[in-house]
Amino acid sequence: MSETGVRLGLRENWKQFWLLVLINAFVGAMVGLERTVLPLIAEEEFGMVARGAILSFIVTFGFVKAGTNFFAGRLGDLFGRKKVLLAGWLFGIPVPFLLIWAPSWSWIVFANVLLGVNQGLAWSTTVIMKIDLVGPKARGLAMGLNEFAGYLAVALAALGTGYVAEAFGLRPEPFYLGIAFVALGLGLTVLFVRETAGHVALEARGHARGSEDPTLGGTLSGREIFSMTSWHHPALFGASQAGMVTNFKDGLAWGLFPLFFAAGGLSVSQIGLLTFIYPALWGILQLWTGGLSDRLGRRPLIVGGMLLQALALFVVAAGGGFWVWFVGSAFLGAGTALVYPTLLASVADVAHPAWRGSAVGVYRLWRDSGYAFGAIVAGILADVLGIAPAILAGGILALFSSALVWVRMPETLPAQARSDLGSGPPGTRPPVEEPGAPSTKRPQP
Repeated sequence: MSETGVRLGLRENWKQFWLLVLINAFVGAMVGLERTVLPLIAEEEFGMVARGAILSFIVTFGFVKAGTNFFAGRLGDLFGRKKVLLAGWLFGIPVPFLLIWAPSWSWIVFANVLLGVNQGLAWSTTVIMKIDLVGPKARGLAMGLNEFAGYLAVALAALGTGYVAEAFGLRPEPFYLGIAFVALGLGLTVLFVRETAGHVALEARGHARGSEDPTLGGTLSGREIFSMTSWHHPALFGASQAGMVTNFKDGLAWGLFPLFFAAGGLSVSQIGLLTFIYPALWGILQLWTGGLSDRLGRRPLIVGGMLLQALALFVVAAGGGFWVWFVGSAFLGAGTALVYPTLLASVADVAHPAWRGSAVGVYRLWRDSGYAFGAIVAGILADVLGIAPAILAGGILALFSSALVWVRMPETLPAQARSDLGSGPPGTRPPVEEPGAPSTKRPQP
């Protein structure tokens, strides 16, 4: 144990870790409020026909969240994580009220500006704080638990709002849940969350100095971090493009799946079930896929996950009827579960603790811009060619991304880390790194 009493590891920090898991569930539930009912509100209450116009709320959300992710990581590195998390919840307070009272679609779009800021600040910060707490080992497991909570909550909120909407109408009742989510998330953050700056300092003191690759040191500027994560470092570039394509697919699914299923004759509750199963499997399977990447490596799961997402979109686009779409949605959730925690862990493998928050922010900038690009391209293609060809195009893009990872992205998990974790059962606590202890050699670009 260090002189300050700060230690790294999931077991050593289990109370704060699981508190942050719970808080991230409320963050995810805020997005789940919209996934079933908002595209239907656009058609039924506001009389919108053009798919591109309907998907404008996702475009707004995606770009705002993506930009906020970058600033969340940087601000957290400079001023502390808890302040950023609190700010995220403050931006979330007006969202359910705007969705309830919106007299025009512009109010919905503005609500998604605030929701994007809420998600960018709050979700990014819970991710970074968990990485801080667990230290250099079992990052995949930590990210799997984080994303499990967030996306299971997305799924449950989507399912719940679908049933509430069928029983009581599209507004206002489904959005009452959002008021409770904000109150609980903000209250827990104010009362119980503790700053993790001490954990960052502890890991940084024990981090390898004099790396063979000087670009991976702890003194990079913001511009250098951005270029390193975006394109210069092959592992960080591979993660960023795969993350962007994954959320491109999600923006497409978010906006077009409810409309596609409704046109196929499904009821609101059936649509709600389909919009539940995709993020539910995405969330639940991350309980295993994150830890699996700690043992098998990051690259195999990323390649396989992108391939499975492509297959799923092909099934949805070509199929018809509830059960075919159920299978396609399930495949989509499983493929996303393989890549989502793994990509975050691969970024954390490479980045120095001193600028890891900023690197995660840049990665999430590219990843979540995929929401917006997916909505824009899907809306245009759906208006010009139809919804099914737009979904098919998303599958082709996922296939290309998988090939790009296979060709260019190196493995980021050191062999020693795999052997350490492989010596015990899943979830076994690895040794805690103390200040000055030798650190595992890091991957080279």
